[in-house]
Amino acid sequence: MSGTENGRGRRTALVATVAAGVLLAGGGGLYLTASGDDGGGRDAAPRAAGAPAPPPLRLGGGDGGAGTGPDAGIAPGEPDPGGGPSGTVYRAEGPLPQGPSSAAVHRPSGLVTSEEVARLAGVLGIEGRPALVGDVWTIRPEKDGRGPRLDVSRQAPGNWTYSWYDGGPAGDTCLKGRACPPPGEATPPAKGSPVSEAAARAAAAPVLKVLGQDDAKVSATQVMNGSVRVVNADPVIGGLPTYGWSTGLHIGPDGRPVAGSGTLKEPVGGETYPVVSAERALARLNEESKGTGPIGIGGCATDPPATDPPAAEPPASGEPGKDAPCQTIVDAAPPREVPVTGAELGLAATETPDGRALVPAWLFTADPADSAPYTVTSTAVAPEFLVPPATPSPAPTPSAAEPSDGAVPVRRIESFTVRPDGRTLALTFWGGVCSTYTAHAAEDPRQVRVRIDEKPQDPGRACILVAQEITVEVTLEAPLGDRPVVDAVSDEALPRR
Repeated sequence: MSGTENGRGRRTALVATVAAGVLLAGGGGLYLTASGDDGGGRDAAPRAAGAPAPPPLRLGGGDGGAGTGPDAGIAPGEPDPGGGPSGTVYRAEGPLPQGPSSAAVHRPSGLVTSEEVARLAGVLGIEGRPALVGDVWTIRPEKDGRGPRLDVSRQAPGNWTYSWYDGGPAGDTCLKGRACPPPGEATPPAKGSPVSEAAARAAAAPVLKVLGQDDAKVSATQVMNGSVRVVNADPVIGGLPTYGWSTGLHIGPDGRPVAGSGTLKEPVGGETYPVVSAERALARLNEESKGTGPIGIGGCATDPPATDPPAAEPPASGEPGKDAPCQTIVDAAPPREVPVTGAELGLAATETPDGRALVPAWLFTADPADSAPYTVTSTAVAPEFLVPPATPSPAPTPSAAEPSDGAVPVRRIESFTVRPDGRTLALTFWGGVCSTYTAHAAEDPRQVRVRIDEKPQDPGRACILVAQEITVEVTLEAPLGDRPVVDAVSDEALPRR
């Protein structure tokens, strides 16, 4: 993911404002570390005399951790900010900015109204009035199922997805074969040349204006399927750039949006916290990026069993042998050094016990010589206002709604398809090549919540970071019908393909 728009042929001096990373189609990575110690640099500015202190900020979901949240991690195709076993050292190429003395946490608030959904539908070219199905506003095709579909979560921030759906011919209206998709299958996107970046930006502008994001940082460099240009927009909220709160739009060869996702309601500013300098945040980032240590490569053998006759005498001290240092291949590897060419105070999306929020964070542009630039973030909230990680409690007994056997939920499901029987859902997501995946569904009359559990095939071994698109199926107890399908991890309504 590119955190800059500079060419690979040159390095730029470190400046206080740089482009934040964009959320590419297929997932975006949020690397978020919570400062829990000094880390160097200046202390946060003191509060005004008599001003009440903000409440302690708890990050990382409901477990009390102050570290990264569930959505923090490595996006498909992106580097590990920790650098793997040997670690990473992020080195600033110039002076780091001080930034303001304080910044506010922003949280979603309120409910999305039918009028707000209708305005978004209007600029997307969708006809019809929104209907509330469970907790999701939806405008969907009628009769044969062909046409555009918009789903918007009623609860703020109003996660929305837009897609063009073709139900396919039904019954005996076409000859069976590859050219005749079964009902529920999406037709391939229209072929043709992608529109220019300028045309894609122009097509996205009305949508961003309705969303209140006409001042967002916009990128339109990505092309999918050779014909669809992707526009990614990182909104400015509370005067600060954001990371991990992107709007994405797919612009077809005809210059019209054919798919998209984002949030409809802007988060509201809340408690204001003292913030640390970029230098201090970078020091903490390097502390968090020391590496995991050797993983199953080389190693030092244990003493061999006794032999008969006895083994030869060990070599003299100073010669290769048991007196020599015992190092694995990974032990000997130095940490990877990555230049930092930009730093900017912004708001990074992360999980809290009260739900997803935008937390003040320094956005660093990491610009390695051997790959594309990317953005890595470190919490800017002064450490004395962060709740320290809780002592881990014994693992609870797994329930039917939770992963078991060491599995963890997949961070994001991209879309779903309904098989011809009406009860089987095919869930598509990005995953790794060294894990197995299992789909689960919890259904009620209002909606179907789905989750995909990931389990490493061999947890004790290192795995190459290669992402691939994966589809797994889950069978419902009753036909899906008109019920929306919701990702249980992100709580977002999923687009139907």
